[in-house]
Amino acid sequence: MKNLVYIACTVALICGFVSCKDSKTKNNDNATDSTIINKATAVDSTVYGKVVDGGQSVFLLQTDAGDTVEYVLENELGEPINVEGGYNVGDRLAVISYKLNGENIVRKAINLLSLQGHWTSLDKNFTIEEGGVVHSSVEAEKNPWTSWKIINGKLMLNRQEFDVVTLGADSLALEDSTGIYVYKRQK
Repeated sequence: MKNLVYIACTVALICGFVSCKDSKTKNNDNATDSTIINKATAVDSTVYGKVVDGGQSVFLLQTDAGDTVEYVLENELGEPINVEGGYNVGDRLAVISYKLNGENIVRKAINLLSLQGHWTSLDKNFTIEEGGVVHSSVEAEKNPWTSWKIINGKLMLNRQEFDVVTLGADSLALEDSTGIYVYKRQK
């Protein structure tokens, strides 16, 4: 009789653990879905505009809102901050900054003109165009990228978020949670 009670208690405990595990998994799945939604609908703190003047450590940006803002390309330790893709007067930039002693210090800046173009790797072949459009040149590719935008200093290709690690005249390195991806510009 004691064995029957122990077996019944053991079965009840196992059932309890299994049901708790299932509910935790479901809750985590919902959290992941809401995280994706929150990233997609997040308030964008990026300032967009055209460079109207600049040098090695400071540039002036005429923002899309019509303001002219001075940005400093040097952090509080005096270390230089790069604009990914470089910049010239007339280039369109996406800038994330913070205030320090009344100055706008660049945290991340991406040259949107340099980002546009035809990029290739071993498994990707795509063109980033003005207006948020991406065209894939690989017919059989699953889930090809069709759109792009910068949100909070990150490059969103469809719903996939990347940090722009480097952007040069002929190379692009993007990083996400799974790794770094390197692309070469095709002319």
